[in-house]
Amino acid sequence: MNQTPEEILNKPVQFLKSIGPKRAESFKKLGIVTVRDLLFYFPSKHLDRTTILTAIKAYGILINGYEGELTIVGSVYEVEKIRFRQKQILKVHFRDKSGMFECIWFQGLNYFAELFHAGDIYALSGKPSLSRYGNLQFTHPDFDRITEDESNNLLNTGKIIPFYRIPKDLRQKSIGDFSLRKIISSAVVEYSSFIQETLPAEIIHNKKLISISEAVKNYHFPESPDLLNAALQRLKFEEMFYLEILIALRKHNHKTSQPGQSMKIRSRLISEFLKILPFQLTKSQLKVLTEIKRDMESESPMNRLLQGDVGSGKTIVALIAMLIAVDNDYQAVLMAPTEILADQHAKRISSLMKELSQVYKDRVIRVSLVIGGQKKSERETRLSNIELQGSDIIIGTHALFEKEVKFKNLGLVIVDEQHRFGVEQRAKLINKGITPDVIVMSATPIPRTLSLTLYGDLDVSTISEMPQNRKPIKTFLRGESKLPEVYKFIEEKTKEGYQSFIVYPLIEESEKLELKSATTYYKDLSQTYFKNIRLGLIHGRMSWQEKEEIMSLFLAKQFDVLISTTVIEVGIDIPDANIMLINDAHRFGLSQLHQLRGRIGRGNMQAYCILIIKDEYVSKDRIPNLDYLSNAQIEKQKAIVRLQTMAQYNDGFKISEIDLKLRGPGDIFGTVQSGFPQLRYIDVIRDSDIIMDAKKSAFEIIKSDPHLLLNNHLVIKNALLNYYKENLKYAKIA
Repeated sequence: MNQTPEEILNKPVQFLKSIGPKRAESFKKLGIVTVRDLLFYFPSKHLDRTTILTAIKAYGILINGYEGELTIVGSVYEVEKIRFRQKQILKVHFRDKSGMFECIWFQGLNYFAELFHAGDIYALSGKPSLSRYGNLQFTHPDFDRITEDESNNLLNTGKIIPFYRIPKDLRQKSIGDFSLRKIISSAVVEYSSFIQETLPAEIIHNKKLISISEAVKNYHFPESPDLLNAALQRLKFEEMFYLEILIALRKHNHKTSQPGQSMKIRSRLISEFLKILPFQLTKSQLKVLTEIKRDMESESPMNRLLQGDVGSGKTIVALIAMLIAVDNDYQAVLMAPTEILADQHAKRISSLMKELSQVYKDRVIRVSLVIGGQKKSERETRLSNIELQGSDIIIGTHALFEKEVKFKNLGLVIVDEQHRFGVEQRAKLINKGITPDVIVMSATPIPRTLSLTLYGDLDVSTISEMPQNRKPIKTFLRGESKLPEVYKFIEEKTKEGYQSFIVYPLIEESEKLELKSATTYYKDLSQTYFKNIRLGLIHGRMSWQEKEEIMSLFLAKQFDVLISTTVIEVGIDIPDANIMLINDAHRFGLSQLHQLRGRIGRGNMQAYCILIIKDEYVSKDRIPNLDYLSNAQIEKQKAIVRLQTMAQYNDGFKISEIDLKLRGPGDIFGTVQSGFPQLRYIDVIRDSDIIMDAKKSAFEIIKSDPHLLLNNHLVIKNALLNYYKENLKYAKIA
C-alpha cells in the first residue's frame, strides 16, 4: 500500500537505524517523536572552515590588536590542576600542527577535568588573550568534540559541521555529537525529499527562496556558507510569514465577526470633564484621543494599542475614552494587574467623577470596584449594580473574569499593563460584551519592529511626550560602600519635603542569594541611619487592604521613606516621592528598573534615582559591545549594560530597544502567552527587512483571500491546519 509523503514523515523515529524503542523514549523528551520532528531538529550552530585559524595565526592577529572571538581546532595534550592566587584552576593544553595553546577554567573543575582526555580533538571558540607567560589562552571557551575525520574535512575540504543541543538523557543512551549527526544525516538523505512545500510557488519565485526540502538539507549539512545562508533566509521568511498570517487573520476576524458600536460625543460630558482637569493635555495626548475617537465613531470594533512611557498620561486618555462610552449609554471596564493599582484607579476616578458632578448636572457617573478579597455583601451589591447598569465605569483585576461578573451593556474594555494578562484571559472579559471596543495599554514602550510583528493586528497609538512640568530624572550608579553617603542625602532631602522609596529585591533574607531584605533593613534603618525619620514598610505578602492603607499614609505624608519590594513597580503615584533607591540593582531587569524609576518625578521637583550595586559593577567604561563578548562574560556584562543604560537614558523607547537586544522578544513579551509560535530563527533587531517583507505578503493574501480558497493559497491553508492548528484559535481573539 502506497503511503502519502505526510504518512512517511509521521513514521515513529524508533524504526530508524541506530535508534530503537529505548533511545526513542529519550528522543521523545526532546519533542522528537516522528521522522519529521527529527528533520526539523536543527543545529544550534555550525562550524565553518572559514572561521578556523591555526594557533600561530591566532597568536599573530591577537598581538596585532584583534578583539573578537575566533575558533581553533586542536587535540588535547595535557590536563592539569594548578594553584593560582590562592585558588585552584584547571588548565588544558591543546596543540595543532602549528603550535600550542591553552584553555583555563575557574569553575566546574572536576566536570571539565573528566571531560577532556589526551588525544581528543575539539573545536574551541572564544575571545583569546595572552597569559602572563605570553601563551595563547582562552578562558571558559565554548567547545565541541569532533572526530578526526571531521577535523580533516574541516581543515582540508571546507566542510561545514553542524552541532546539536544534546541533553543529558540522550548522552546517557550513548548518543553523542558524532552519533546524532550520523542519525540525522541518514534521515536527511532518505526522507527530506518527502517534505511537502509550505509556501505558495509565486512567493518562492518572487522572494528568490529555496524550497523547504532544500532548506532542511542545507541547514543540517550545507555544502557552502552561501547555501547555509539561503536555508536560514528561507526558514526566517517562513517563520515570519506564518506568524503574520495568524496576525492578519486575527485582525480580519475581529473587524468582520460582528459590527461594532458607533459611539459619538453626544453631550457636554467630555468638554465639562476637560475643564475640571488641573492640567492641560499634551499635544501627543490630544493626537491619540483623536485616533481613539475616530475608532469609536466607526461601526467597526476598535482594537488599539495605547503605549507611552511611564508618567506620560495614558490613564487620563483611557478615562476620556470611557466617558465617551458612558455618554453613549454603554458600560466601560478598566482591568488592572494588581488590587492596589485597581484600588488606586477606582479612588482617583471616583474623586474626579464626584468633582465632575458639581459642574455637570445631567447625570451622575457611578464607579464600581471588583477585586478579590472584598467582603461578600459588598461584592454582591457591586455585581448587582454592574448587571443592572447601576455602574457606568467598572474597575477590577482578574476577578472580572469570573462567571458571576455580568454586564448590562459593555461597550469598551481597557486592559492596563496588557502584557501581564494572557490572550485567553483578555478574551474572557471581551466576550462579556457584544464586540466591545478594546484598548490595551502598555507602559513598557514596544520597539517598532516588535509592534509590527506581535501586535500587527492592533492599531497603535503612542503618547510620545511627557507633561511640560516634568524634569528628567537624574540617575546615578553607586557602590554598596557609598550607602552611608546616600542615606545622608536622603535625610537632608527629607527636610526639603522630599519623600523616598527604598526598594529591596526580597521580603526576607535568603541564604542562597546574597540579596538585601526589605523586612530586615526596615528594622536596621529605623534604628540607625533613619532613626529620626518616619519609615513605612510595604511588601507583596500583605493583603491589598494593608498595602492600600500604607500607600494612603505615604500619600498623606505620614511616612518620609517607604521601604518596599517591587510591589510598587506599577502605577503607584505619589507626587512628593522624588527619590528612588534600588538595592542590588544588578539583579533587576532593565524594564523593571525603568518601571520602578517611573514611580518618582511626578511633580515639578528634581527627582533622583540611585542604583546601589556591588562595588565591582561601578565602572566609568563605555557600554561594552555585546557582539564581542564570550558566553562566560555575558551575564555580568549584561548587568553592566543594563545599569549604564539606566544612567544614560530616561527615554523608555530607547531603553526598550536595548532591553530587546539583551533579552530577546520571547522574554519580554511572551510569544507563548500571545498564542503565537515561538520565534526560533528571526532576529527582530537585525531582520527588519524580512519582517516587513513577510508582513506585507501575508496581509495582502488575507486581504484578497481571507478564507484561503484560491488554488495557489491552499498550500497556506494546509500548512495552518497541519502545523499551526493550536495557534489558529488565537486568530479569533482580539
